[in-house]
Amino acid sequence: MRDYLIVAPCRNEAKFARKTLDSLVKQTVTPKLLVVVDDGSTDETPQILAEYAAKYDWIKVVRREDRGKRSVGPGVIDAFYAGLDTVDIKQFDYVCKLDLDLILPDGYFEGLMTRMENDPRIGTCSGKAYYINDAGKHISEGIADDVSIGASKFYRRQCFEQIGGFVRQVMWDGIDNHRCRMLGWIPCSWDDEEIRFIHLRPMGSSQKGILTGRMRWGYGQYFMGTSLAYITASAIFRMSKPPVILGGLAIWWGFVWSMIKRKERYGDAEFRRFVRQCQWSFLIKGKKTAVQEINQKQATAWKPAGA
Repeated sequence: MRDYLIVAPCRNEAKFARKTLDSLVKQTVTPKLLVVVDDGSTDETPQILAEYAAKYDWIKVVRREDRGKRSVGPGVIDAFYAGLDTVDIKQFDYVCKLDLDLILPDGYFEGLMTRMENDPRIGTCSGKAYYINDAGKHISEGIADDVSIGASKFYRRQCFEQIGGFVRQVMWDGIDNHRCRMLGWIPCSWDDEEIRFIHLRPMGSSQKGILTGRMRWGYGQYFMGTSLAYITASAIFRMSKPPVILGGLAIWWGFVWSMIKRKERYGDAEFRRFVRQCQWSFLIKGKKTAVQEINQKQATAWKPAGA
């Protein structure tokens, strides 16, 4: 019951790909299948992928045409599905969307599966991401305990199918966590040393820099259904994180600009209400207490057999 599928979208990852692939080769429980989706790379990524695919029969490469630029958010999920559509997902117990700019500890996936086996309501999970600063110090990316990180989305297959997979839009990696909780599943992550991993490219900096990434995150929160009050509180909190002050302001402006422009919002009104109810509870009761209460309340919605 530990057959797991990894789908790894990538583009121009020659600088990092070997480190990620080497860490996958060393896993104490080897993936049943790794599908790497080369999203039109123009560097040496295709040659690197071909080298590993020739050496390991559980690695498969899917090549997409070059669109001319890196596309985060919906582009990444389009690439993910280009890989997922080549396999029968029901052959696997778990499915993972993985970035190709990570260094994972040897027991990473075994550690996740062990934790999920101990709690059948855990639908998606991850370890915590760290990056290495210029001084060589490991810095936490500050991932909350009640979510799994987008760079390493490890899912129980039944949960992934029940939530309808990923939305092809910015904030896909926030919407999925809320939809899990809405249906009674538990999303989470742990800061345990044996499942901490290194993010070789700081979160949110893969397109035009961190500030652009923060503005994009602000729009994503607007799309998901977040309220102005909550995003303001969140942006103030984020002002203490690098880039100090500017990062939080960029998040807030990305949200407000989207609101002024009346940008598109996620179409499920019931889901948006659930998100806002959760967020008000976070503000009033504190995140940890609120999450515990919500998970307990939503237990009645958990129907894994119907996935």
